[in-house]
Amino acid sequence: MSWTIARYVNEVAVGDEFVLWMGGTNAGVIAQGHFTAGAAYGQPDLDYWSEDPGPRHYVPLEVDRWLDLRVPKSQLATDPRMASATILRQPFAGNPHRLEEDEWQAIREAIDTSVGHDPKWDLEPGDELRRVDLHAQYGGSSQNGISPSSSTNNILIFTAASSGHQHGYYDTWNEDGTFHYTGEGQTGDQKMIRGNKAILEHQESGKRLRLFDGARGTVRYLGEWTLDPDEPYSEDQAPATGGGPLRKVIRFHLVPVKTTITTPTVGIGQAYVAPDENVSPATAVPSAPDPDLVGRNLSTHRQLQNTLAEEARKRGFTALSPSPSDPDFDLAWRDATDQVTVCEVKSLTIANEARQLRAGLGQVLDYQDQLRERALEPSAVLWIERAPSEGRWVDLCQRVGVLLAWPGKEDTVFED
Repeated sequence: MSWTIARYVNEVAVGDEFVLWMGGTNAGVIAQGHFTAGAAYGQPDLDYWSEDPGPRHYVPLEVDRWLDLRVPKSQLATDPRMASATILRQPFAGNPHRLEEDEWQAIREAIDTSVGHDPKWDLEPGDELRRVDLHAQYGGSSQNGISPSSSTNNILIFTAASSGHQHGYYDTWNEDGTFHYTGEGQTGDQKMIRGNKAILEHQESGKRLRLFDGARGTVRYLGEWTLDPDEPYSEDQAPATGGGPLRKVIRFHLVPVKTTITTPTVGIGQAYVAPDENVSPATAVPSAPDPDLVGRNLSTHRQLQNTLAEEARKRGFTALSPSPSDPDFDLAWRDATDQVTVCEVKSLTIANEARQLRAGLGQVLDYQDQLRERALEPSAVLWIERAPSEGRWVDLCQRVGVLLAWPGKEDTVFED
């Protein structure tokens, strides 16, 4: 509602524009607005004071826009129009800092960029390029999964199931379109430092989060993201690199920036990545939502999955693992006509058979439904360890368009 001032008391006037500057490590512009009256002397608005400052000069104001992304001091400092600005040369001088017209123009342009499309960013969701070329253009380290750039206002982050799972990085695409991204740190508990801290403070530092599918070679741009304002991250457990002991990991809750994310036109899946079958209960996937991914079931599940993927390849199909833009199916394959089949794999015991069949059928129907916009009527297969004890399951799956099959039924699954 108001702000105390020490300078230019007789010059500030109703209608004058202002920007609000936040000091500190991530200094920069956080809001803009206008004065609703000239300066007055008296008791200022006490809501913003830890203790009563006593009567002083203040100016009534209204904030027109709080910025989602701060305009960082580092960005303004590189603009030659800001070379003489006192906010950069004498930041601890009393309020307000007066700006010349060219300085105002520089700040206005920076604010417009912070709330809209960055004109210096040329990639669109779905674009592919070599990672080395990406860093040559936008900066950042080519070695890390989280790569803040010092030369541009971007943080480049990379997700890849093929390399991430070996380090306990289980990134997940959620049904509501959000993405949970595992922080950096391959051994020991992950801490909110370095790249993790850069993601957490990306709005304060004025940097945009750019997500890429792939870690090496050619990567695919998945758009601009931001942290969920209500729950920016959570903590979970995952094994250390190479299946080591469980440790704390940070899972960032990312939300797509709607102005830049478009409906994916990219294909489904990526080259199949065979999971390690030599696992024990100690190295099972922690906090797995799927009861098939614990203990004895995990090893059996992976054997069934890998064997079926190899069978698909032998018969001329392209076996696929999910990419971050896909639902979390176990396996999929594509034929020569680009027809896609999505598959859920389930191990069975006498005790869990009904539960596993119910869960598997629901999962594969969900995957099929999510993929309809990107594939022409994708087929669905529920692949189980053995024939079910009750034949009704075959008929039930058939009625809803799902093929229920098990080892020995490969000809039925891969028939022309």
